[in-house]
Amino acid sequence: MYACRELEQVLVLNASYEPLNVCSVRRAHVLVWKGKAEVLESLDRPLTAATTAYVWPHVIRLRVYVRVPRAVKRRISRRALFARDGFRCVYCGDSSHRLTLDHVVPRSRGGDSVWENVVTACAPCNLRKGDRLLEEASMTLARQPKPPAPVLFIRLAAHRVPETWRRYLPSLEAHEAATNAA
Repeated sequence: MYACRELEQVLVLNASYEPLNVCSVRRAHVLVWKGKAEVLESLDRPLTAATTAYVWPHVIRLRVYVRVPRAVKRRISRRALFARDGFRCVYCGDSSHRLTLDHVVPRSRGGDSVWENVVTACAPCNLRKGDRLLEEASMTLARQPKPPAPVLFIRLAAHRVPETWRRYLPSLEAHEAATNAA
């Protein structure tokens, strides 16, 4: 199942070789066909149409640099939040209990739902902290929450990162090491 899904995904790089996202083979082929992207890595099998065969793209690079506004932050999802925190509670480090999300500064106290204020917590720690600030609950964070690295979203889009993508994702190993150490 995953091998098929892996073949249907293409890593998209900016003109500067910065990873942007993952798209479908169809979308990648259209970008290449229109001259907006070039194929850097392809699969050994052809992408066939009724009368023609094309290169099956696996990694493409846009020909023109696309400015990615850093001010636009990705929305928080449980899946991305849990992955950012290594699927562990940031208070006790446990991963065996049901995971929940917790606002470090509770919303009732003016806390926002932003990456810097939302963390993964196990149900017992979330219940223990409740509607209090960390100091009031005598709790500490294992690490300060921050927006996740862009490579996290590529990892989430692709269940398994293919080997051919790894050389274009230099921060992947650092992200995996940090996630495994957490």
